[in-house]
Amino acid sequence: MSSAYPRRLSQGLLLLYEDRDLLVVDKPAGLLSIAAGAERDKTAYWILSEYLRKKGEKRRPAVVHRLDRETSGVMIFAKSDTVKRKLMEHWDATVLERCYIALAEGELKEAQGSIDAPLGEDQRGRVVVVPGGQRAVTHWKVLKTGRRFSLLSLELETGRRNQIRAHLDWLGHPVAGDKKYRAKTDPLHRLCLHAERIVFHHPHDGRVLEFEVKAPLTFQQALKTD
Repeated sequence: MSSAYPRRLSQGLLLLYEDRDLLVVDKPAGLLSIAAGAERDKTAYWILSEYLRKKGEKRRPAVVHRLDRETSGVMIFAKSDTVKRKLMEHWDATVLERCYIALAEGELKEAQGSIDAPLGEDQRGRVVVVPGGQRAVTHWKVLKTGRRFSLLSLELETGRRNQIRAHLDWLGHPVAGDKKYRAKTDPLHRLCLHAERIVFHHPHDGRVLEFEVKAPLTFQQALKTD
């Protein structure tokens, strides 16, 4: 990676990598990936659009995958619709690894495991485990435990919307701070979920790119003070 990176943009967004096809960023918690409905707050998409415009590039970023507003971590943006389509149409073959860190409520009984439970929407439009839903698989491993929380490493085998949040709620250990999924605690005043690592084939030449941003230290600090 060039010594020019990471490059700090506005709203706490960090640019980790850039080439003619891609932008890879570290998105802070609290920043939307892209506007939803009548949302007018600045988004990661807007910030990158301004960044490219000021550079004199006529391209606009294209969202390849999203992180929830309160989820921090690594995100990929394409620099053209062509690259976006190439990535999204071959997502499962292109992405080799997607790992997250979560501070989950409670202490899990086993050191590691897998959740293979189908996901669909309930009457409120919330993604939940439902019979006959889309197959969703999350692999998890306990990194550390405290009295009230467990620090987990999670790897996605499938990439459904809100997959980790829905699966951990179904397991009985929702992500701390996740009121949408029945969390009873809010130790850091944010959703305690972080996209730590992504490994994928570059859509242009197939080389493997790997990006990792460690989870905030506050995740571990919450274990010591719980």
